[in-house]
Amino acid sequence: MTSTNIDRVAQALLDARREHRCADAESFATALDGPEQAYAVQALVARSLGWQATGAGYWKSGGPSREAQLTHAELPSAGVWASPAHAGDWPFTWRGIEAEIALRLGQEVDAARAAALDGTGAAALIDAMAVSIEVVDSRWQQYVAAPALLKLADLQAHGALVLGEWRDYEARDWAVQRCRVQIGAESIERRGTHALGDPAYGLVAWLRHATRSGQSVKAGTVVTTGTWVGILTASAGDLVTAEFEGIGRASIQL
Repeated sequence: MTSTNIDRVAQALLDARREHRCADAESFATALDGPEQAYAVQALVARSLGWQATGAGYWKSGGPSREAQLTHAELPSAGVWASPAHAGDWPFTWRGIEAEIALRLGQEVDAARAAALDGTGAAALIDAMAVSIEVVDSRWQQYVAAPALLKLADLQAHGALVLGEWRDYEARDWAVQRCRVQIGAESIERRGTHALGDPAYGLVAWLRHATRSGQSVKAGTVVTTGTWVGILTASAGDLVTAEFEGIGRASIQL
C-alpha cells in the first residue's frame, strides 16, 4: 500500500470530523497495511487540525491483554476536561464510557531514556494519578465493529477525556482495586479488572512509541491507561460518574 491510502483514510476522517458525521469503514477496510500506517493517519489528521502539543500533552495507551500489541494515540487537548465536566454541544456521534486511571509523567523522557527503561524505571517517572473517564466515539459508521486499523487511525475510537483530581502516584494492589461507575440510574461495579493488571504496565511501550521519531515526551504529559469496565453505553443527558476506591472520582454530564 502507498501513502495515497494513508491520505485517503486521513481525508475520510477529516471530512467526518469537519462535517460531524460518520464515514463508511467498508470503503477503507483493506486500505492500511499495519499499525505504522494507522499512526501515520493519526499524525496527518493531527497536523491538519492543529492538534500537535508543543508542551505537555495527553495520550491514551493500552490493549486487551499483556500478550497483545499495545496501541497508542495522542489526544487533542480541546477534548480533555477537568471533572466535573459538562459535554455541552460537543459533537459526539456515540457515547461509550470507559473508567480508567490516568498517570502523569513527572520527568521529561527522550528516545534514549525510553529505550533504556524497564517497568520499574518507567513507573518511577510517574508523579501523580487520577480517575479518568474516556468517552468513546467514532468517525466510522461501524463504531467499535470497524476494522482494528481504522479504529487505531481514528485515535482508537476516542471522543473526550475527563480527569479527576490528581493525587500522588503510589503502587497499589490493583488486583483488589474497586471501581464503580454510575450512568444515570444504572450502577456498575468491578474489582481488579484492568486488562493489563496494572495501569503502569504499558508505560515502557507508550514512551518508546511516543519518542520513536526522536521527539521528547514532556514532564506533565498525561496518559490514560485503559478501561476497567469494558465499554458501557451512555446517552445524551446522562450524568456519568466513575469512582475508584481510595483514589478518587470523576464525572461528566453528557
